[in-house]
Amino acid sequence: MTPAELLTIALLGAITGLDVVSFPQAMISRPIIAATIAGLVLGEPQGGLLVGAVLELIALETLPVGASRYPEWGSASIVGGALYALHPDHGAGGITTAVLAALATAWVGGWTMYMIRRFNGVIARRWIPTLGLGSGRAVIAIQTAGLAADFARGGLLTLVAMLTFDPLARAMVGLWSIDARMSRAIVVAAAAAVAAGAVWKLFHNTPGARWFFGGGLALGLLIVLAW
Repeated sequence: MTPAELLTIALLGAITGLDVVSFPQAMISRPIIAATIAGLVLGEPQGGLLVGAVLELIALETLPVGASRYPEWGSASIVGGALYALHPDHGAGGITTAVLAALATAWVGGWTMYMIRRFNGVIARRWIPTLGLGSGRAVIAIQTAGLAADFARGGLLTLVAMLTFDPLARAMVGLWSIDARMSRAIVVAAAAAVAAGAVWKLFHNTPGARWFFGGGLALGLLIVLAW
């Protein structure tokens, strides 16, 4: 990667990481969108879309509730999409290494989000006396500090992940011996199994939900076949 491409990917990671919780929560941090954007920036939107679709299946398992710790998929999907886009031949091992790198980044990203929450708590406690007086300035200061910290977190996480996993992915792809189609099939099957388990937990006790799910799945497959 050129320095300009690396900085662009880091900026995208900062933006999508910020979108996960802080702002604007416009769903650009969803894996299928974030990874596609990363691939588009590097000239491989289809590769980014493919990785994004796989990560989206896995991300269905994540249920962000309250202060629970969960994977941060925004920055991680940027990393996955970018890594796969850097292998335009889409040979054996490309999607596997990209998905594994994204999963590792998502796990570390969840820990960094926890640290940001603690940082926000420290900042808020410092402004408690002023907040008690109804100061709008205090509210703005707390919000600005939190947004800036989260933006920096996402950018730094993406930058470190790319610097770490890009050479590792290249080395792994160079040593990969499993057939390309078999590699992709294993990754997609594993992601589909995770997604099926996540979906089952959501609708198996809801009356009629199975029929709605089945109908939506059938309609989606028809659209794909018609396309």
